[in-house]
Amino acid sequence: MPVDMIIADDEILTERGFYWREAGGIKVLCCTALETAGFANGYSTRIGGVSPFPAGDLNLAGFNEDTKENILENRRRFLSAFDGGYRLATVWQVHGNAVKIVSDLDRIDEDDEKFDAVASQLPGVLIGVKTADCVPVLIGDERNGAYAAIHAGWRGTAASIVNTTIKQLQTTFGSRPADLICSIGPAATCNYEIGDDVIDAFSHFAGNERYFEPTRKGHAFVDLHLANKDQLLSAGVAESRIFTAPFCTLDRTDLFFSYRKEKHLNGKTGRLLSVIGKA
Repeated sequence: MPVDMIIADDEILTERGFYWREAGGIKVLCCTALETAGFANGYSTRIGGVSPFPAGDLNLAGFNEDTKENILENRRRFLSAFDGGYRLATVWQVHGNAVKIVSDLDRIDEDDEKFDAVASQLPGVLIGVKTADCVPVLIGDERNGAYAAIHAGWRGTAASIVNTTIKQLQTTFGSRPADLICSIGPAATCNYEIGDDVIDAFSHFAGNERYFEPTRKGHAFVDLHLANKDQLLSAGVAESRIFTAPFCTLDRTDLFFSYRKEKHLNGKTGRLLSVIGKA
């Protein structure tokens, strides 16, 4: 495992293009380039909440494993770390590759439609995706102000959800890949073992062997950070405009929720939120 995945001190965060925002006991990982371009953004941690996972955790979704009162209070605390009085827009995620366009405030609330990415150009809104090992990707168009949040588990990654979202930004908002700033957030990136079914799901990608490190017969570790970065590159985003967080949720359960590790140990786990928007 790379040393920076374990330590991720301030110097490494700066080199990778990130910094910590702390307010009211909340700790949020932010992408500097997105913020400089005018996008409020952040990846939540488990620190500073009221949920019993086992105690004092910032569970921002997972309504079936926590009380509504806890989650709403946690969301209030999380949103208070962002200036501007933002409203939050999330979606019902299903590990697919559909993209919801939030074009007016009437479309802001989660409904029965199923999506795994959200895009908008509205001011005063933070769009967010929920994760607990899957890869969150945030995208901002510094030319036209459009922005997107993507939930990319292995299924979504294999279904090219990043490329689908960028195409939707092009179609709906006239975005150009050269104008996009992209941030890949904390996810299960170390010792994430999968089987042949997942390996086979990536067989249509050229050079897909780079994503796998064989472990035992029919199994391998998968690097979903790299797979999603490759999709950004193939869509035409410059490598210098892609920033990848140096954190593995499996390894850093002191900071992040990990479904794969904690569901097995505790029978439940919380959910993180990755958000982006404009004032």
